[in-house]
Amino acid sequence: MSSTIVRSEEALFARTAHLFASATEVACAADDLNTWASSRPRPRPQLYGDKRIRKMYRPGVLLDPPSAAHLRELDRVGVDVRISPDEINETIILDRRLVILAGELVGGAREFSVFDSADVVRSVSTLFEAAWRVASPLSAYEVRFAELRALAPKLLDALASGCKDETAARQLGLGVRTYRRRVAELMAALGATSRFQAGVRARELGLV
Repeated sequence: MSSTIVRSEEALFARTAHLFASATEVACAADDLNTWASSRPRPRPQLYGDKRIRKMYRPGVLLDPPSAAHLRELDRVGVDVRISPDEINETIILDRRLVILAGELVGGAREFSVFDSADVVRSVSTLFEAAWRVASPLSAYEVRFAELRALAPKLLDALASGCKDETAARQLGLGVRTYRRRVAELMAALGATSRFQAGVRARELGLV
């Protein structure tokens, strides 16, 4: 198996820039736009040409207005953007020949694993395609997500204040059951398993 470990995003794209430039098919999965920041071309139609570009993100990316606007522009110029509520592996697949897997962010830098083994590429591509099939097109997901996005800042403020659900619900003009359901939806969008983790994730995204 041929693999390479690269220890910064700058080093990764210095090493693979020619592959991105020549690729005719690019598939990308990420929690948010920060993981593959250097891989984001400016959303101008002439940059894409005959390339097939697919990008899949977690719902939390839509809570950040600049990120959501960027995805809408990508969608407008022909990039196929989908939103997945499920946990996804942060991955880039180039021409079904090369796979890049993102590691954890440590000390402000990420470690990336680059594979060109046919078996690894096939396995990762299979996982990506399975997630892609059940993900929702951006425009359709945004229609369902609009109410939660509008309510998210107030929900995050309520969670940060530490007040009881009954108090928070009353302040937001919601029933307690509705408030708890909205909090659960927000946690799912942020990929959080607890309210504390939701707050941490919101800070990472710059939402609070």
